[in-house]
Amino acid sequence: MNRLKSHFRFSKNQRNGILLLIATIVTLQIIYYKVDFSKDPVLDINSPEIIALQTEIDSLKQIASNSKQREPRKFNPNFITEYSGYTLGMSPEEIDRLHEFRTKDQWINSVADFKRVTQVSDSLLDEISPRFQFPDWVTNPRHRTNNWNSGNEKSFAQKTDLNTATAEQLQEINGVGEVLSNRIINFRNRLNGFLIDEQLHDVYGLEYGVVKRILAEFTVKEKPEVVKININTASASDMATLPFISFNLAKEIVDYRLLREGIKDLEELKNIKGFPKQKIERFALYLTVD
Repeated sequence: MNRLKSHFRFSKNQRNGILLLIATIVTLQIIYYKVDFSKDPVLDINSPEIIALQTEIDSLKQIASNSKQREPRKFNPNFITEYSGYTLGMSPEEIDRLHEFRTKDQWINSVADFKRVTQVSDSLLDEISPRFQFPDWVTNPRHRTNNWNSGNEKSFAQKTDLNTATAEQLQEINGVGEVLSNRIINFRNRLNGFLIDEQLHDVYGLEYGVVKRILAEFTVKEKPEVVKININTASASDMATLPFISFNLAKEIVDYRLLREGIKDLEELKNIKGFPKQKIERFALYLTVD
């Protein structure tokens, strides 16, 4: 019995601690039952001020997002490569039709031309055609008198020398603006003068029909003196001075020459990979095997 009593004996400090614990429990119980914790929070997220602030933040986010979205880049469909054609959704056959058309020195000048040449589907055409960008002379042609179509073809004597024609004279031809006229003159200067009328086809951006109209009014009369380059002795750097021979092509010609111990006929150049076979006549104007 004495042992049982010993378990309920507490010191003074222990009794004070027990009383404090009981008082704390009772106090918390009273607070729990007396205080209403269901009141609205201090910050009302549905208030007009908060809604207006959130709307403004959303608007700023949208503006920032729109500024990051770039407008699709426009391009000239005449220069679609195999890779770019693939990314546009064109089939290999459609790309091949375009490239075959371009090898004939012909140009696509409208969406209808692109459809006719490539035979792409209407759905794909509607998707990519807004990104087409044609030269200014195609989209904003000048209205000129079409003397070239009058049925009275000029004789050689009546035509103006292509090697002395000014930019202003060239711009009188329908389809030739300031850009193309300057490009013709710059190309002529690089050649030191045209040797044959057909070299006009080598001017970048000149459509076949435009060349035909130019040659109805102009022709090569006074030809420059040309010292032909010996393809069997010239270095790659020498050959690359010609405007139609890149340095890489010149190196290919030199490598071909070394492997075969010389080139006997310019026609052999057609065996070189990447050589523009359709322009062999142009090469013959400036190169020789002797």
